[in-house]
Formats: sequence, structure tokens, C-alpha cells
Amino acid sequence: MSKVKISQVRSTIGRPEVQKRTIKALGLGKINKSVEVELTPQVNGMINKVNHLVSVTEI
Repeated sequence: MSKVKISQVRSTIGRPEVQKRTIKALGLGKINKSVEVELTPQVNGMINKVNHLVSVTEI
């Protein structure tokens, strides 16, 4: 599997609770915070659900 760097670029204020929980599950929560994770099908699905709030780059 490849690694990806996920950065939160937009706020979760006013977003549905499901999206807020997905951001927390990815290890994010503040704007400009970044995490490096393995790109598994589960992580890929979470990224797709909140792709308007995050930016993703391959490592």
C-alpha cells in the first residue's frame, strides 16, 4: 500500500455530524493539520466522504 498525506483545509463548522466524525477518525480536527496514513480502502472511503474539506498528496 502507498502512503498519503491528508491535510485539513476547510472548517467543519456547520457540517453534518457524520463529516465531523470522519474528520476526527482521520486524525484531523484543526485547519492545516496533516497526518500521514496508509491508503487502505477504508481510508480511501473516508477521504471521498470529506474530500471538500481535505487535500491529499501521495508520499
